[in-house]
Parts: sequence; C-alpha cells; structure tokens
Amino acid sequence: MITASVMREPRAPMELRTFERPDVEPGAVLLKTLGSEVCGTDVHLQQGHLAGVPYPIIPGHVAVGVVEEIGDGPVLDVSGAPLEVGQVVTYLDVYGTCGRCWYCTVAHASTRCPNRKVYGVTMSSDDGLYGGWSEHVYLRPGVHVIPLPEGLDWRAFLAVGCGMPTALHAVTLADVAFGDTVVVQGAGPVGLSAAALAQLRGAGQVIVVGGPDVRLKAARRFGVDAVISIESTTEAERIEAVRELTGGRGADVTVEATGVPAAVPEGMRLTRDAGRYVVVGQYSNVGDASFNPHLDLNQKHLDVRGCWGSDVGHVFRSVQVVARYGHQFPWAELISAEYDLSQTQQALDDVAAGRTVKALIVP
Repeated sequence: MITASVMREPRAPMELRTFERPDVEPGAVLLKTLGSEVCGTDVHLQQGHLAGVPYPIIPGHVAVGVVEEIGDGPVLDVSGAPLEVGQVVTYLDVYGTCGRCWYCTVAHASTRCPNRKVYGVTMSSDDGLYGGWSEHVYLRPGVHVIPLPEGLDWRAFLAVGCGMPTALHAVTLADVAFGDTVVVQGAGPVGLSAAALAQLRGAGQVIVVGGPDVRLKAARRFGVDAVISIESTTEAERIEAVRELTGGRGADVTVEATGVPAAVPEGMRLTRDAGRYVVVGQYSNVGDASFNPHLDLNQKHLDVRGCWGSDVGHVFRSVQVVARYGHQFPWAELISAEYDLSQTQQALDDVAAGRTVKALIVP
C-alpha cells in the first residue's frame, strides 16, 4: 500500500489515505518520491480559490523522485535518452497538452491549451497517484521527464520548485536588458527566483518589494541591491523609494509575483514611462483591483504583459540554471522547514502565514 496526503475539499483539513500500488502501463513511470514543494497555489487550493479542481486531490504539483519502475518502452526523457531505474528526476506538472489545438499551433501558447491538466491541481486522487504529497507518483505515458544532473542536490532544485520555471517564463517575457533596473514585487519563491534570474540577465539594479523580513533577508542573501518592506511602508512611500533609486523615473521592468490583486496597480506606478510590467503572480482569483487607465496605463505608454504558468522548456532550463549557478545562489538555504505526510496541514498553515520561505514535504 502507498500512503498519500489528500485534500478532500476546500477548507477541509488534510488527511492521510492509502492507495493500491498501481500497475505500470506501457510508457508510464512510477517514482518513489524524494520530496515535493509546498506552493502558494496549494494554499489557494485549500481555500477554494481555483475553479475546476476535481477534489479530492493529492497536492504537490512539483516533485522529485527516484525512478522505481518503468512500463514497457523505452520511455525517453526530454532529451531523448531512455530513462533508467534509479535515476533522480523531476517532471513537467502539466499533462495532456494536445499540440494540435489553435492555442498550441497558431498562438504558440501551450499554457492555454484547453486540454491541459496539472498534477496536484486538476487531477483527482480518485483516478491515481497524481500529486507529490505521496510516497509514490505515477507519471502517465507522455509526461515530460527531466533528469537532475549529477551533483545537483534534489533539495536545491525543490528550494525554488515551481517558482523558478514560472519566474524564468516571466523574466524572459520581460526582455530584461543589460543595465535595466528591475523591481520584483513579492519575496516568495517566484519573486526570489525572478530576482536571481534578472541578475543573470545583466540587470544593473534589482529591487525587491515584499515581506515578511525572513523573505527579505533571503533576498539580500541572493544579492539584490535593495529591499523595501511592505510591512513598514505605504504605497506612496514605496513608489517614492523606487524613484529615488532610479533618477526619478521608476523601474525599467517590474515583475509582479505577489498573488495580491492590489499589488498590480501599485506595480504599474512603480514602473517608468514606456517601461515593461509583467504580471505572473495572479494565478488564482482572489479579487479585483482598480487602476486609472489614463494615468497608470495610457499616458505612461506602459507595456503590460500577462504571464501564465510554464512549459517543459521552462522546467528544463530551470534545472540547468539551478545546477549551473549553485555557487552564486545558495538555493537550498531557502528551505525553512521540512514536513512529513502527517504534517501537511501544518505546512499549509505555515506557508499561508508567511512563516517560511520554502517548505518541503518529504514523505
């Protein structure tokens, strides 16, 4: 039998359930879970902020595991190499992107494919072991599998988890150029990853606006030039502080990674005229925000770009970034706490309260 932590329905406490070991079909892979992250999305899932979730679910959309069993194959990783039992791998949590619909083929926006499903989010535990908060994860045929390079600690990868590919998508979309001043709103894993990636893309100055202090301390360890606490400043003070750091103009690029609707109009005002603003943190529906279309958008000649999710290219590149730049960015130091399967509710509570930078579930 296999034990997993299950989210029965919104606002219900997490509970342990046991499952039969699945028969591994041709092309599928069974992973023995090493660890999975606790993401802000998991908090929103428990609070019922995402539509179309087929509760009950096993949360944990990003995980790392050891290949324990492989169905008849061969089964190939994203580089085209055959997977082997004993490899340490991660995988793209998005499953079922068709590659044939209008969004996939014409718009080249696979993250909007209507057929896509997401491990730990839109795949029910009634149908299988489709989440990382479990002793095993079942990878269905067609799931994109990415081996971790030799020497990369799996905890270092999970320390940034889904935040790194999400941020990589956002920072790429932002077209950060050498010498740009980049403001990152939010100091969680997405924001911290965006701050690191902006530095790697040659930003001249990186400013993180967020809180609480435990996360701002992590931002400082990651080499940002300035931090602005939302706990001790007003919006007007934050805007003024950014302008003082940018010759009165504002940021060339701002990346929103907060998940708080009110941060969006503020981010528009933190950005200079004719600057670029990428909104990546509004993954769930937690309310509305208001802005002045003339002052905040049109007169500013502001370029606003929405960024949703990530694809297999973002995950593959994220693995390479984490492996290559571990000497520069102490990824694993972002891990505040680890929890076993019986402690997943406590993990959710701690993440919701901002008591952690990154929390891991280690079965």
